[in-house]
Amino acid sequence: MKNGNVNMGDLLSVSMSTGVFGRFSTFIQEACGIKMPQVKQTMLESRLRKRLRALNMNSFEDYMNYVFSAEGMKDEVFQMIDAVTTNKTDFFREPAHFQYLQREALPELMGLYGAGQKRPLNVWSAGCSSGKEPYSLAMVISEFAPKHPGYRFSILGTDISTRVLERARRGIYPEDRAEPIPMEMKRKYLMRNRDRRLGLVRVVPELRSRVSFRRLNLMDDNYLMRVAFDIIFFRNVIIYFNKRTQGELLVRICSHLVDGGYLFLGHAETLHSFDLPVRQVSPMVYRKTG
Repeated sequence: MKNGNVNMGDLLSVSMSTGVFGRFSTFIQEACGIKMPQVKQTMLESRLRKRLRALNMNSFEDYMNYVFSAEGMKDEVFQMIDAVTTNKTDFFREPAHFQYLQREALPELMGLYGAGQKRPLNVWSAGCSSGKEPYSLAMVISEFAPKHPGYRFSILGTDISTRVLERARRGIYPEDRAEPIPMEMKRKYLMRNRDRRLGLVRVVPELRSRVSFRRLNLMDDNYLMRVAFDIIFFRNVIIYFNKRTQGELLVRICSHLVDGGYLFLGHAETLHSFDLPVRQVSPMVYRKTG
Protein backbone atom coordinates (compact mmCIF):
# COMPACT_ATOMS: atom_id res chain seq x y z
CA MET A 1 0.00 0.00 0.00
CA LYS A 2 2.75 2.47 0.91
CA ASN A 3 5.46 3.51 -1.50
CA GLY A 4 8.09 4.77 0.93
CA ASN A 5 8.74 8.37 1.90
CA VAL A 6 7.40 10.88 -0.58
CA ASN A 7 9.07 14.26 -1.06
CA MET A 8 6.56 17.07 -0.41
CA GLY A 9 7.86 19.13 -3.33
CA ASP A 10 7.45 16.20 -5.70
CA LEU A 11 3.95 15.58 -4.42
CA LEU A 12 2.90 19.17 -5.07
CA SER A 13 3.91 18.79 -8.70
CA VAL A 14 1.90 15.59 -9.20
CA SER A 15 -1.21 16.11 -11.30
CA MET A 16 -4.28 13.99 -11.87
CA SER A 17 -4.93 12.55 -15.33
CA THR A 18 -8.28 13.07 -17.02
CA GLY A 19 -9.01 9.36 -16.70
CA VAL A 20 -8.33 9.26 -12.97
CA PHE A 21 -10.40 12.40 -12.41
CA GLY A 22 -13.25 10.87 -14.39
CA ARG A 23 -13.20 7.73 -12.25
CA PHE A 24 -13.27 9.71 -9.00
CA SER A 25 -15.86 12.16 -10.33
CA THR A 26 -18.24 9.39 -11.40
CA PHE A 27 -17.88 7.55 -8.11
CA ILE A 28 -18.39 10.66 -5.98
CA GLN A 29 -21.57 11.59 -7.86
CA GLU A 30 -22.98 8.06 -7.78
CA ALA A 31 -22.08 7.36 -4.15
CA CYS A 32 -22.67 10.79 -2.61
CA GLY A 33 -24.72 12.69 -5.19
CA ILE A 34 -22.16 15.50 -5.18
CA LYS A 35 -21.54 17.23 -8.51
CA MET A 36 -17.89 17.01 -9.55
CA PRO A 37 -17.51 18.67 -12.99
CA GLN A 38 -14.17 19.11 -14.73
CA VAL A 39 -13.75 22.64 -13.34
CA LYS A 40 -13.36 21.08 -9.88
CA GLN A 41 -10.35 18.95 -10.81
CA THR A 42 -7.86 21.33 -9.17
CA MET A 43 -9.93 21.35 -5.98
CA LEU A 44 -10.10 17.54 -5.97
CA GLU A 45 -6.34 17.26 -6.51
CA SER A 46 -5.67 19.62 -3.63
CA ARG A 47 -7.86 17.73 -1.20
CA LEU A 48 -6.67 14.26 -2.18
CA ARG A 49 -2.99 15.23 -1.92
CA LYS A 50 -3.51 15.05 1.85
CA ARG A 51 -4.45 11.38 1.49
CA LEU A 52 -1.47 10.68 -0.79
CA ARG A 53 0.80 12.25 1.81
CA ALA A 54 -0.82 10.25 4.65
CA LEU A 55 -0.35 6.99 2.73
CA ASN A 56 3.11 7.85 1.31
CA MET A 57 1.87 7.48 -2.24
CA ASN A 58 3.37 9.42 -5.13
CA SER A 59 0.64 9.30 -7.79
CA PHE A 60 -3.12 9.76 -8.01
CA GLU A 61 -3.31 6.62 -10.12
CA ASP A 62 -1.79 4.54 -7.30
CA TYR A 63 -4.23 6.15 -4.89
CA MET A 64 -7.20 5.44 -7.18
CA ASN A 65 -6.19 1.78 -7.50
CA TYR A 66 -5.95 1.51 -3.72
CA VAL A 67 -9.27 3.27 -3.01
CA PHE A 68 -11.16 0.94 -5.33
CA SER A 69 -9.40 -2.22 -4.16
CA ALA A 70 -11.13 -4.61 -1.74
CA GLU A 71 -8.96 -3.30 1.11
CA GLY A 72 -9.51 0.36 0.22
CA MET A 73 -13.29 0.00 0.00
CA LYS A 74 -13.37 -1.10 3.64
CA ASP A 75 -11.88 2.10 5.02
CA GLU A 76 -10.00 4.44 2.69
CA VAL A 77 -13.08 5.18 0.60
CA PHE A 78 -14.59 6.86 3.68
CA GLN A 79 -11.38 8.84 4.22
CA MET A 80 -11.59 9.96 0.59
CA ILE A 81 -15.21 11.05 0.98
CA ASP A 82 -14.29 12.97 4.13
CA ALA A 83 -11.54 14.74 2.20
CA VAL A 84 -13.74 15.86 -0.69
CA THR A 85 -16.94 16.87 1.10
CA THR A 86 -17.48 20.53 1.98
CA ASN A 87 -18.22 21.26 5.64
CA LYS A 88 -19.16 24.89 6.15
CA THR A 89 -21.20 25.78 9.20
CA ASP A 90 -21.55 28.43 11.92
CA PHE A 91 -23.46 28.87 15.13
CA PHE A 92 -26.81 30.59 14.47
CA ARG A 93 -26.17 30.78 10.73
CA GLU A 94 -29.09 32.63 9.07
CA PRO A 95 -30.39 33.88 12.46
CA ALA A 96 -33.89 34.70 11.17
CA HIS A 97 -34.57 30.96 11.06
CA PHE A 98 -33.84 30.59 14.76
CA GLN A 99 -36.05 33.56 15.56
CA TYR A 100 -38.89 32.00 13.56
CA LEU A 101 -38.32 28.69 15.31
CA GLN A 102 -38.64 30.28 18.74
CA ARG A 103 -41.52 32.65 18.03
CA GLU A 104 -43.65 30.66 15.59
CA ALA A 105 -42.74 27.02 15.01
CA LEU A 106 -42.22 25.76 18.57
CA PRO A 107 -45.43 27.33 20.00
CA GLU A 108 -47.44 26.17 16.96
CA LEU A 109 -46.23 22.58 17.14
CA MET A 110 -46.88 22.40 20.88
CA GLY A 111 -50.30 24.04 20.70
CA LEU A 112 -51.69 22.02 17.79
CA TYR A 113 -49.95 18.68 18.22
CA GLY A 114 -48.62 18.62 21.76
CA ALA A 115 -45.07 18.27 20.43
CA GLY A 116 -42.76 18.62 23.43
CA GLN A 117 -45.43 17.90 26.05
CA LYS A 118 -47.72 15.06 24.98
CA ARG A 119 -44.76 13.53 23.19
CA PRO A 120 -41.14 14.56 22.61
CA LEU A 121 -40.37 17.16 19.96
CA ASN A 122 -38.13 15.52 17.35
CA VAL A 123 -35.67 17.63 15.35
CA TRP A 124 -33.27 16.62 12.57
CA SER A 125 -30.27 18.62 11.39
CA ALA A 126 -29.29 17.01 8.06
CA GLY A 127 -25.78 17.78 6.85
CA CYS A 128 -24.86 18.97 10.34
CA SER A 129 -21.09 19.15 9.73
CA SER A 130 -19.19 19.83 12.99
CA GLY A 131 -22.36 20.26 15.04
CA LYS A 132 -22.81 24.01 15.30
CA GLU A 133 -26.32 23.92 13.80
CA PRO A 134 -27.77 21.18 16.06
CA TYR A 135 -26.21 22.79 19.13
CA SER A 136 -27.73 26.15 18.10
CA LEU A 137 -31.09 24.40 17.82
CA ALA A 138 -30.58 22.82 21.24
CA MET A 139 -29.88 26.23 22.79
CA VAL A 140 -33.04 27.78 21.32
CA ILE A 141 -35.26 24.88 22.37
CA SER A 142 -33.65 24.75 25.83
CA GLU A 143 -34.62 28.41 26.29
CA PHE A 144 -38.20 27.61 25.25
CA ALA A 145 -38.60 24.44 27.33
CA PRO A 146 -38.58 25.82 30.94
CA LYS A 147 -41.64 27.94 30.21
CA HIS A 148 -43.60 24.75 29.55
CA PRO A 149 -43.42 22.14 32.34
CA GLY A 150 -42.54 18.64 31.24
CA TYR A 151 -41.25 19.75 27.86
CA ARG A 152 -39.11 17.09 26.13
CA PHE A 153 -37.10 17.17 22.94
CA SER A 154 -34.34 15.36 21.08
CA ILE A 155 -32.13 16.43 18.18
CA LEU A 156 -30.43 14.23 15.62
CA GLY A 157 -27.48 15.51 13.61
CA THR A 158 -26.34 13.57 10.54
CA ASP A 159 -23.52 13.96 8.05
CA ILE A 160 -21.64 11.80 5.56
CA SER A 161 -18.26 12.77 7.04
CA THR A 162 -17.10 10.69 10.01
CA ARG A 163 -14.36 13.24 10.66
CA VAL A 164 -16.69 16.17 11.32
CA LEU A 165 -19.09 13.98 13.30
CA GLU A 166 -16.31 13.17 15.77
CA ARG A 167 -15.75 16.90 16.23
CA ALA A 168 -19.48 17.38 16.70
CA ARG A 169 -19.69 14.73 19.42
CA ARG A 170 -16.84 16.37 21.34
CA GLY A 171 -18.54 19.76 21.12
CA ILE A 172 -15.22 21.64 21.40
CA TYR A 173 -14.70 24.78 19.29
CA PRO A 174 -12.33 27.76 19.01
CA GLU A 175 -13.71 30.55 21.14
CA ASP A 176 -13.92 32.98 18.23
CA ARG A 177 -16.32 30.60 16.44
CA ALA A 178 -18.81 31.18 19.26
CA GLU A 179 -19.14 34.90 18.50
CA PRO A 180 -22.59 34.58 16.85
CA ILE A 181 -24.07 33.01 20.01
CA PRO A 182 -26.05 35.51 22.14
CA MET A 183 -24.09 36.40 25.28
CA GLU A 184 -26.70 35.01 27.69
CA MET A 185 -26.61 31.66 25.90
CA LYS A 186 -22.81 31.63 25.87
CA ARG A 187 -22.74 31.98 29.65
CA LYS A 188 -25.31 29.21 30.07
CA TYR A 189 -24.31 26.65 27.47
CA LEU A 190 -20.54 26.97 26.93
CA MET A 191 -17.60 26.16 29.21
CA ARG A 192 -14.17 27.73 28.75
CA ASN A 193 -11.08 25.58 28.80
CA ARG A 194 -9.14 25.88 32.04
CA ASP A 195 -6.08 26.82 29.99
CA ARG A 196 -7.32 30.13 28.56
CA ARG A 197 -4.32 30.26 26.21
CA LEU A 198 -5.88 27.49 24.13
CA GLY A 199 -8.87 29.70 23.31
CA LEU A 200 -11.35 26.82 23.34
CA VAL A 201 -14.93 26.44 24.55
CA ARG A 202 -17.02 23.31 24.98
CA VAL A 203 -20.77 22.77 24.90
CA VAL A 204 -22.01 21.88 28.39
CA PRO A 205 -22.78 18.18 29.04
CA GLU A 206 -26.51 18.77 29.56
CA LEU A 207 -26.85 20.28 26.11
CA ARG A 208 -24.63 17.65 24.49
CA SER A 209 -26.89 14.96 25.94
CA ARG A 210 -29.82 16.40 23.98
CA VAL A 211 -28.10 15.88 20.65
CA SER A 212 -27.11 12.58 19.03
CA PHE A 213 -25.01 12.20 15.89
CA ARG A 214 -24.72 9.49 13.28
CA ARG A 215 -23.28 9.04 9.82
CA LEU A 216 -25.80 9.16 7.00
CA ASN A 217 -25.33 9.21 3.25
CA LEU A 218 -28.32 11.08 1.84
CA MET A 219 -28.05 8.93 -1.29
CA ASP A 220 -29.00 5.81 0.69
CA ASP A 221 -32.39 4.34 -0.22
CA ASN A 222 -33.44 3.94 3.41
CA TYR A 223 -32.48 6.35 6.19
CA LEU A 224 -33.61 3.94 8.93
CA MET A 225 -35.17 6.68 11.04
CA ARG A 226 -36.97 5.56 14.19
CA VAL A 227 -39.25 8.57 14.40
CA ALA A 228 -40.90 11.16 12.19
CA PHE A 229 -39.60 14.69 12.70
CA ASP A 230 -41.45 17.85 13.67
CA ILE A 231 -38.62 20.06 12.38
CA ILE A 232 -35.98 19.35 9.74
CA PHE A 233 -33.12 21.74 9.02
CA PHE A 234 -31.92 20.81 5.53
CA ARG A 235 -29.97 23.96 4.81
CA ASN A 236 -27.23 24.54 2.26
CA VAL A 237 -27.19 20.87 1.26
CA ILE A 238 -29.06 20.47 -2.02
CA ILE A 239 -26.89 23.12 -3.73
CA TYR A 240 -24.22 20.43 -4.12
CA PHE A 241 -26.52 18.09 -6.09
CA ASN A 242 -27.90 18.12 -9.62
CA LYS A 243 -31.57 18.95 -10.23
CA ARG A 244 -32.80 15.38 -10.46
CA THR A 245 -31.02 14.33 -7.27
CA GLN A 246 -32.31 17.45 -5.49
CA GLY A 247 -35.88 16.42 -6.27
CA GLU A 248 -35.35 12.85 -5.12
CA LEU A 249 -33.75 13.97 -1.86
CA LEU A 250 -36.45 16.52 -1.10
CA VAL A 251 -39.20 13.93 -1.59
CA ARG A 252 -37.33 11.58 0.76
CA ILE A 253 -36.74 14.30 3.34
CA CYS A 254 -40.41 15.34 3.31
CA SER A 255 -41.45 11.73 3.89
CA HIS A 256 -39.72 11.91 7.28
CA LEU A 257 -41.58 15.09 8.28
CA VAL A 258 -44.84 14.89 10.28
CA ASP A 259 -47.94 16.55 8.84
CA GLY A 260 -47.73 20.18 9.96
CA GLY A 261 -43.97 19.89 10.51
CA TYR A 262 -41.45 22.52 9.40
CA LEU A 263 -38.72 22.28 6.77
CA PHE A 264 -35.93 24.90 6.77
CA LEU A 265 -33.76 25.43 3.68
CA GLY A 266 -30.72 27.62 3.02
CA HIS A 267 -31.09 31.13 1.61
CA ALA A 268 -29.61 30.11 -1.75
CA GLU A 269 -31.99 27.16 -2.22
CA THR A 270 -35.46 27.00 -3.70
CA LEU A 271 -38.31 24.52 -4.07
CA HIS A 272 -39.57 26.03 -7.31
CA SER A 273 -40.28 23.35 -9.93
CA PHE A 274 -40.50 20.59 -7.33
CA ASP A 275 -43.82 18.91 -6.56
CA LEU A 276 -43.67 18.57 -2.78
CA PRO A 277 -46.32 18.38 -0.01
CA VAL A 278 -45.25 21.68 1.58
CA ARG A 279 -46.23 25.34 1.51
CA GLN A 280 -44.02 28.33 2.23
CA VAL A 281 -44.73 30.15 5.51
CA SER A 282 -41.63 32.38 5.75
CA PRO A 283 -38.47 33.00 3.68
CA MET A 284 -36.97 29.53 3.13
CA VAL A 285 -39.32 28.00 5.73
CA TYR A 286 -41.92 25.47 4.58
CA ARG A 287 -44.66 23.55 6.32
CA LYS A 288 -45.87 20.09 5.38
CA THR A 289 -49.51 19.90 4.37
CA GLY A 290 -51.72 16.98 5.27
